Amino acid sequence: MRNDKENLIVKLTFEFALDIIEFSEELEANRKFAIAKQLIRCGTSIGANVREAQNAESKNDFIHKFKIAAKEADETEYFLLLCQFSKRYPFNEALLDKLKVINKILSKIIASSKGS
Repeated sequence: MRNDKENLIVKLTFEFALDIIEFSEELEANRKFAIAKQLIRCGTSIGANVREAQNAESKNDFIHKFKIAAKEADETEYFLLLCQFSKRYPFNEALLDKLKVINKILSKIIASSKGS
């Protein structure tokens, strides 16, 4: 199923992963290791699953990979919200904004893939 022309969701999730890495480094610099580790795992996993979906063996496999990416995005949002509402944690509003866009696209891809 791989298509090598530019793919918006692949691009957005890759860029988001890079941003998450940078934010996780900021958390680590502030000695917030537990949340940094969680964010690095789930925040980079979104793009990894989207990328893996590009080589899906079937339509069901494709949908499944995107559902996993959506779950990872939800988990990422949870940890970003913890940072936002915790008094001693840095927070990056732009990450939440980017994640909202990614979530909308993931939902649309899942819905349209199920319907076709």
